Amino acid sequence: MTRSVLFDTETTGLEPLAGDRVIEVACLELWRDLPTGESFHRFIDPERDIPPEATRVHGMTRADLRGKPRFADIADDLLAFLGQDPLVAHNAPFDFGFLDAEFARLRRPALDPARMIDTLALAKVRFPGAPNGLDALCRRYGIDLTERTTHNALLDCRLLADVYVELTGGRQRGLLLAEDGQEGLPGVTYAAVGPRTPRLVQPGQAALDRHAAFVARLKDPVWTA
Repeated sequence: MTRSVLFDTETTGLEPLAGDRVIEVACLELWRDLPTGESFHRFIDPERDIPPEATRVHGMTRADLRGKPRFADIADDLLAFLGQDPLVAHNAPFDFGFLDAEFARLRRPALDPARMIDTLALAKVRFPGAPNGLDALCRRYGIDLTERTTHNALLDCRLLADVYVELTGGRQRGLLLAEDGQEGLPGVTYAAVGPRTPRLVQPGQAALDRHAAFVARLKDPVWTA
């Protein structure tokens, strides 16, 4: 897997099938699980009211979104950015459900669930029984949360990108190696992994003596069998 897209939505509520709508969508392009800097971000007029309890979560009111594009106006650009690549989200079934409901209103096909990568599910496997919300994972991995005073789709994507790197092994961009014939992260120089020439490493006498003394203290060491 090379390209994937990490995304998040903010909504008017919790029930897409009961009429709740998407009001913000943000996406980050990942290449081998690391952000490339390419992103997609839109605020959306939901064409309905926003309940106060939802505003308390994300800070947006109906007045804030009047005059913003409707979902129908951004659907083509969103689908082009998503492409056919894997889609990463925290509690991904929630976000898939809202996007699918929006696409259904436009008579567009639903997203393929086989593309879903749910970081909440990954976190529950790694930390069973522990809090695994985005805030909890950021604190666990030492990721700065000072800007997260309310939910914001683009900021949440950036935080989740850092969490996702940790959940998938803590890879560092500067340490990546591109295998022969494989394409690397755009704009990054990779060291090619090719045939290696074996090199004999001969320890000095002092190292051999220390090793012999260490082995002598072991009970039935395999080195002397």
